[in-house]
Amino acid sequence: MKPLAFWIPRPLFSVFLAVLWLLMANSFSPGHILLGAVLGIAIPFLTHPFWPEQARVRRPLPLLKYFLVLLVDIFRSNLIVAGRILGPSRKLSPGFFTFPLELDDDFAITILASTISLTPGTVSAHYDAEQGILLIHALHLEDEADTIADIKERYERPLKEIFR
Repeated sequence: MKPLAFWIPRPLFSVFLAVLWLLMANSFSPGHILLGAVLGIAIPFLTHPFWPEQARVRRPLPLLKYFLVLLVDIFRSNLIVAGRILGPSRKLSPGFFTFPLELDDDFAITILASTISLTPGTVSAHYDAEQGILLIHALHLEDEADTIADIKERYERPLKEIFR
């Protein structure tokens, strides 16, 4: 008999997918719960050979703090972007800038790029592994150095602590 890890290679991801399905379907009926469970097990099982080695969270408490900071930043950024777009002046100065990475873990870099894209007003446009940089577009870029310092302080430094 095969171990449980064979059938459910990423249990937390399976739970996440099942919950995500229920939230997207906006229904907690027995049929949707069953379908969410099947998808939550089938997707990781079928895609497992294509995944790189599983990332290890070294310090889970800073991870919780990271998600709380991210939620606050998403809310705050939504208000700022809405104010800039709906405000009377609508003076935006969009721009691209390169972000020099200190992270070397692919999973941590993916989380950083996703975090940047999740916060309204910024999006990760390109990752250059050879140069170790992210190309980021900002809806309103006043001071590139301040923006880089803010991303490093709020996101990159905690990710280094979590995954190292």
